[in-house]
Amino acid sequence: MRQGGRANLPLLAEGNQSDPSPPPGAAPSTRGHLAVAFGILLSRIAGFARERAIAHYLGNTDASGAFRAALRIPNLLQNLFGEGVLSASFIPVYARLVSQDRHDDARRVASAVASLLLGATAVLVLLGVSFAPELTTLLAPGFSGPTRMLTIRITRVLFPGAGILVLSAWCLGVLNSHRRLFLSYAAPVVWNVAMIATLVVFAGPLVGAPLAGGSLAVRLAWGAVVGSALQLAIQLPSALRLARGFRPSLGRRDPEVSRVLSSFGPVVVARGVVQISAYVDQLLASFLGAATVSAIGFAQTIALLPVSLFGMSVSAAELPEMSRLTGSGGDVAKELHARLGPAMRRIGFLVAPSTVAMLLLGRDLVGALFQTGTFGAQDTRAVAWILVGASVGLLAVTRARLYSSALYALGETRAPLRFALGRVALSAALGVVATFPAQSALGYGPTTAASLIVASSGVAGWLELLLLRAALSSRIGPPPSTWRGDARIWAVALVAGGAAAAIAWALPVDRPLLHALATLPAFGGTYLVLAHLAGVPDARALAARVTRRR
Repeated sequence: MRQGGRANLPLLAEGNQSDPSPPPGAAPSTRGHLAVAFGILLSRIAGFARERAIAHYLGNTDASGAFRAALRIPNLLQNLFGEGVLSASFIPVYARLVSQDRHDDARRVASAVASLLLGATAVLVLLGVSFAPELTTLLAPGFSGPTRMLTIRITRVLFPGAGILVLSAWCLGVLNSHRRLFLSYAAPVVWNVAMIATLVVFAGPLVGAPLAGGSLAVRLAWGAVVGSALQLAIQLPSALRLARGFRPSLGRRDPEVSRVLSSFGPVVVARGVVQISAYVDQLLASFLGAATVSAIGFAQTIALLPVSLFGMSVSAAELPEMSRLTGSGGDVAKELHARLGPAMRRIGFLVAPSTVAMLLLGRDLVGALFQTGTFGAQDTRAVAWILVGASVGLLAVTRARLYSSALYALGETRAPLRFALGRVALSAALGVVATFPAQSALGYGPTTAASLIVASSGVAGWLELLLLRAALSSRIGPPPSTWRGDARIWAVALVAGGAAAAIAWALPVDRPLLHALATLPAFGGTYLVLAHLAGVPDARALAARVTRRR
């Protein structure tokens, strides 16, 4: 936290056996990263199974597009008041209190934040249900007729589920602060399973006729609400036990609650601004047709995997640890540099091959995951092309999460807000150009326009990353440089990707699962071997870990 213009960072507290902390100056442990990553991996596997079920039963149709648009509208509530905001405003304060053994103060803060969330969420859910038609017009203006009416109906069903997920994010904040990192990130598995079960049970004769899938999409929305309740239910007992109960309170005179709320406002706005970028993408895509909105959704399911698995796992595990630190300005730089360097390197090692796979092997990925039932080869080609655009900002988005976590741990919430505003403005401007004047002048189709829309967000993400790095440099000095290691990693990833693409070229064209089984393991294995030979530290550490286990 900052006093007198200097960042104060406590020394790492000595935890007890149930809440261990690394000693001051220790290199950051990967245990927390792995716990988060494994939880996210399980939820993403379930998510891919859900998307495959949606592709099979709804395909890339207007009903699928209506469901995706409707799902994104109430998600605004979850994203504004959910995980990202609580991570930035609640965890730094709550984790510090826990590390200082101020458990009564921590309980009061947790209870007050939960009470405020309950009240605010209830009001916003009621408003969302009441104004679903206006929200649909605002966020999907290209929809009309039956597709628009279906979107409104699904939106009304989904809003209560989004409110439940906000409370689930409070559980995540408590659990993460106590280093219980796995449960909250694995909890979305039950949300996905509930939706898959809904499709399997209720599909039957609904599949086939135009917009007959609309009835199934509505039932899928109800399945999502049930899944939201289950996701909260499996986290709430542990969170209440760690928070030492719940006592309704607004915490009006509690200085620690005031500290949370003082950060909450700027972070809500910053989170909202970032979400506006996603809604601008959807708004523009709606003019290209509901099927294009659906295709973007399928592409983003793949693109978000490395962001969540690598960027979120690292930043989520680091935020509570960075928030526990105190000391002089020199301590700040030393401790944060010790944590940022390896974390940045690890993100690059994992995201570079992910980006290359999306660029060179995207068709194999999409075909293996989604080409089934009513989702055909033409849909696979469209989603793969959009995936190329989504790869543009992949590394920037994942590393930006880590820089933002460092700034939030230092109590700096306004700089990320300013940078998010710049990101959204640039992304929106580029997206509008790609959708209207450029498409009219160059004559490309909706799929290319959609790819350029998501690429615009990636370009803007690089601007945000540079601004976040500059803001962090002004507080702790320049973050560790990674460009030499990045150059080596990218070279290795491109060579491995080229070899895998050559294998794909030699295989039969319309066999997506065969392509994936042949190319993806070859790509991954070649990348790891070449990275080890090139002396990439994370590749050698992974090889050493595997060798020790044997």
